[in-house]
Amino acid sequence: MAITQPPHGRTSAKQIRGRQQKQTAKNKSLSKSSRAWVQRQLNDPYVAEAQRLGYRSRAAFKILQLDEKCHFFRPGAVVVDLGAAPGGWSQIAAQKLGKKGTIIAMDILEMKPLPDVEFLQGDFSDEEIQQKLLAMIGGRKVNLVMSDIAPNTIGHGRTDHLRIMALAEEAYVFARQVLAPGGAFVCKVFQGGADHKILTPLKQQFEKVRHIKPPASRKDSAEMYLVATGFRA
Repeated sequence: MAITQPPHGRTSAKQIRGRQQKQTAKNKSLSKSSRAWVQRQLNDPYVAEAQRLGYRSRAAFKILQLDEKCHFFRPGAVVVDLGAAPGGWSQIAAQKLGKKGTIIAMDILEMKPLPDVEFLQGDFSDEEIQQKLLAMIGGRKVNLVMSDIAPNTIGHGRTDHLRIMALAEEAYVFARQVLAPGGAFVCKVFQGGADHKILTPLKQQFEKVRHIKPPASRKDSAEMYLVATGFRA
């Protein structure tokens, strides 16, 4: 399909955004790391494709690629998205399930509404928030718990690993309380993968446990994903 060019003498909104990004990349008032981040965004095909498709973040492609490998989005599923904001993963879940599924996004931050997605603001580890979730799903069990939560990193590998594993363990404790038989759990970890404190019970309670780094995850990023499928209630 040919790409339509803007009329002569007029500039498209996409061209304007591109110029603004390039100017930002050259802005000397920004720190070196900020300019590097902008330049990386400019050169990232997933960022451009996310903008083209109207996805809220490039992370949408990560959950798409994980689902292509593991097939956890199923018709009529009940899905809970932990740490959902800005909504990229919930957006894909809604695209996959539409009105046939139930999708509840949770985050301590606010999130703009999404079609076919219910939003619950709060900390998923809080008992009161969990009771609100249970009320929202009407006593049904959950088929998929997914978490793209990551802590603020400090650049110290061991400390960053411990922080994200603490979040992963909290997400797992939540998941095993709400998952239906055969359900799935998807969670971000850092390279080196999950440690035995979470891997041992996961292997006992799920039929299959894998570490996966989807293509949309940047090569220089330490992130990877723990995917557990076939929950044994």
